[in-house]
Amino acid sequence: MPEVVIVGGGLEGCATAWALAQRGVTDVVIVERATVGAGGTGKSSGVVRCHYGVSSLAAMADRALDVLENAEEVLGTDVGFHQTGYVVGVGPQNVDALQASLADQRAVGVRTEDIDRDEVARLWPVADLEPFAAFAYEPRGGYGDAYRTAQAFAAAARGQGVRLRQGATVAEILVTGGRARGVRLADGEEIPAGHVVVTAGPWSVPLLAAHGIDLPITVHREQIVLIDPGQDLGPVPVFSDLVSLQYVRPESGGEILFGNSDLSRLEPADPDRYSNQADEHALDVAVEKVGTRFPGLVDAAISSSYAGCYDVTPDFNPAISETPVEALVVAAGFSGHGFKISPSVGRLVADLVVDGKSSDPDVPESDFRLSRFAEGNLLTSPHPYVGAGQMR
Repeated sequence: MPEVVIVGGGLEGCATAWALAQRGVTDVVIVERATVGAGGTGKSSGVVRCHYGVSSLAAMADRALDVLENAEEVLGTDVGFHQTGYVVGVGPQNVDALQASLADQRAVGVRTEDIDRDEVARLWPVADLEPFAAFAYEPRGGYGDAYRTAQAFAAAARGQGVRLRQGATVAEILVTGGRARGVRLADGEEIPAGHVVVTAGPWSVPLLAAHGIDLPITVHREQIVLIDPGQDLGPVPVFSDLVSLQYVRPESGGEILFGNSDLSRLEPADPDRYSNQADEHALDVAVEKVGTRFPGLVDAAISSSYAGCYDVTPDFNPAISETPVEALVVAAGFSGHGFKISPSVGRLVADLVVDGKSSDPDVPESDFRLSRFAEGNLLTSPHPYVGAGQMR
């Protein structure tokens, strides 16, 4: 009987298997209904930043960088991480919040610095920076490839004895006497285990609900637009614009990836059936926002688009938590943050399985407890940005 069965072979499930193996727990089975990274992982926009108002999230992102930066040594392969740097800019109403947030980030080890308008203009010469009142810069930030990273975690875990079952759908978590005992697959096969870890994104919800556990997730369709800049931009950093609520990052082929940071209104979706292309409204928003912020892109044109799904919780932060069922742990509801913190997610889940608590004092397990939603004690930044609080 395996010590742990992990439901979901996406990025977080594979990172968890790797982290468990790092702690000596190698009798682990990952059960994935399709193939590794076939769900939300493959649709990640891959931005890497530590800029969070929630200190524990900033710490998780900071610790995760050590893995992304050294992936060939740690995981045995390149995971497609491009350390371009990360710039965030705010308007006058958010300057105080920016400075307070930066101080909290530095307190947990994040390398971030104030940067002036002239320096940002040098990094992004095609941008109109007039509306911004302050900027911050993370030299360790950038973007990566969530799918390649998931595959790397899976391969590294398998190299240490973890087993991977692909094309196997979990239909039920087996519980007796208030304790998780394993899972039952759709074909009736049972896999007994000492612990069950659910990392199945929005598909986690019905598995937990069957045991009276409420995981409050809204599935949101996030639309991404790829833009041909019409010129060679050179090595530009990721730019998070908290004035017009957008983020842009370079693609390795020279395109720009655009994402809309305005999540004040969600677009509910079925994660098994949704349009994989941006709609006309989203394209219009991209044209307006990119055109306004980057007037120097005179020959820019939309080249393609795609869509993915966020599993969004009420506070836009994940549940990484033990549950009312003994030996049942959940890691879901990442709300768009999952890629950049994935190595740390794996470590926290491994800590919960092995010790029942976090090993990092800057990442207390209580912050991510599932019960906070029922308690009404949400995990939010003490320094929220006006108009852009959802993702910070």
